[in-house]
Amino acid sequence: MTTYREQPTYKVKPLNYRIAQSAVSRLLAIVLGVLVSACASLPDVEEVARSPSYALSDPVGTRLHDSLQPLLASHPGQSGFLTLPVGEEAFIARLRLVAAAQKTLDVQYYIWHEDLTGAALHNQLLAAADRGVRVRILQDDLNTAGMDQTLRLLDAHENVEVRLFNPFANREHRADDMVTDTKRINHRMHNKTLTADAIATVFGGRNIGDEYFAANTEVMFGDMDALAVGPIAGEVSSQFDLYWNSDWAYPIASFFQDEAITDEALADFRRRSDEQMASAGQSRYADALKAFGLLREDSIADLDFAWSGWVLAYDHPSKVETKEVSAETHLAPKLLEGLSGTQRDLLIVSPYFVPGEDLTEFLIGLVDRGVRVRILTNSQLSNDVAAVHAGYIRYREDLVKGGVELYELRADAGRKVGVTGEEVESEKTSLHAKFFVLDEERLWVGSYNMDGRSTIFNTELGAYFSSPEVARRLSRELDEDLLNYAFRVELDKDGNLQWATIRNGEQELLHEEPDTDWWDRATTGVMSVIAPEKQL
Repeated sequence: MTTYREQPTYKVKPLNYRIAQSAVSRLLAIVLGVLVSACASLPDVEEVARSPSYALSDPVGTRLHDSLQPLLASHPGQSGFLTLPVGEEAFIARLRLVAAAQKTLDVQYYIWHEDLTGAALHNQLLAAADRGVRVRILQDDLNTAGMDQTLRLLDAHENVEVRLFNPFANREHRADDMVTDTKRINHRMHNKTLTADAIATVFGGRNIGDEYFAANTEVMFGDMDALAVGPIAGEVSSQFDLYWNSDWAYPIASFFQDEAITDEALADFRRRSDEQMASAGQSRYADALKAFGLLREDSIADLDFAWSGWVLAYDHPSKVETKEVSAETHLAPKLLEGLSGTQRDLLIVSPYFVPGEDLTEFLIGLVDRGVRVRILTNSQLSNDVAAVHAGYIRYREDLVKGGVELYELRADAGRKVGVTGEEVESEKTSLHAKFFVLDEERLWVGSYNMDGRSTIFNTELGAYFSSPEVARRLSRELDEDLLNYAFRVELDKDGNLQWATIRNGEQELLHEEPDTDWWDRATTGVMSVIAPEKQL
């Protein structure tokens, strides 16, 4: 019988009143500014110079296609998949696709930071454009504040075009749009894809930024992508075209028609970009990358792909305006259809997990018919969105009582999830991966969080595919090691929640929300009552 040593909760610093007061003052100033400012409007759709363009129709003759051709010929009707659970490998995969592209690169992201990894990828996209590759960058506009000049300078290259999805009309005072155009601005493009020559693609949960690629020493997001080659890349390209040519994608240039980019500004930007790239090449992170085999393989075709059929699913860009969830425009129904086919074992990894009553009943129903259901999500301290945790705790007790095995990642998990090579340590870990393992045979990898926001407001993308070896390994590794970096949520003898884990080699059993103080628990409790669930 397992015994546990009682442990005190880990304390965090309480909210500083002066900081809170300052934040309120700033908010009031913003609101006042909104009330006295003129409302900006988007460029007229009919007047925007938005020339349609499309993905490469036939990748035959490209270096990527030719290197993959023997594999494609021996796996007719299938695509190859390689999961990327390690941040460094996910970054290398993107660099390799950019370097290998000869004709087209289609890049689609929700967040793109101007840090070490983000600047390096911008630099390499410019290098690809210099050698004649057409580069299309489609970026959601929510997180681009302060980046307009960078995006304009990229767009100034004759082989690069940048478009913003569902953009803010007011480029300088975005709070105006937040207040006056909330309904529209609330819809975001959360898809994450990078596709080279319509034959190789990376898709999944990662945005572009140091925390997603294990290059940040303050916080690291545990995440999951897939590198895929073959016909699925053509489908991802078609999806990209659908978004790129939609009325919701605005060329960055349409907001600055009277402001020209000077030759001096371009030269300075290229100089700084090259300096950043050179600095990145001398960093500790660059040294860490050298330990990974993905960097050393001569060709992408040499990688160990799992070959299978697939189902690519994504939201239609018109989801921005639709009010009802339907199979014609929404990913969620197809995702649920896939989950319904689970026969024996279902593992769900989702950082933001707010299942709602229907999905809670669905998961408990799977348990009732003999399916083992395991869920890994964030604990309160590891979750970077407190309101999401507040929504999640509404369903935690019902799930555990219904037989669902529920785990919450510890914020001090560190680099315990199968990472090799020289490590860049981080102070805090947060779960950001979104994947499922079905019957230890099939996988779903994508951008979809199991919450109302992904279902209703954000557009998402992902794919089902078979990879029994990887599926079994992920499932069994979690079983063997999960308590070393996560809390298992259980019921005590009185039917109350408790949290079990193994920390520093010693077993712990906690009876309150782990690693929190009374203030954290009180504020989260209040939010759990008032937070609008579909917004989480």
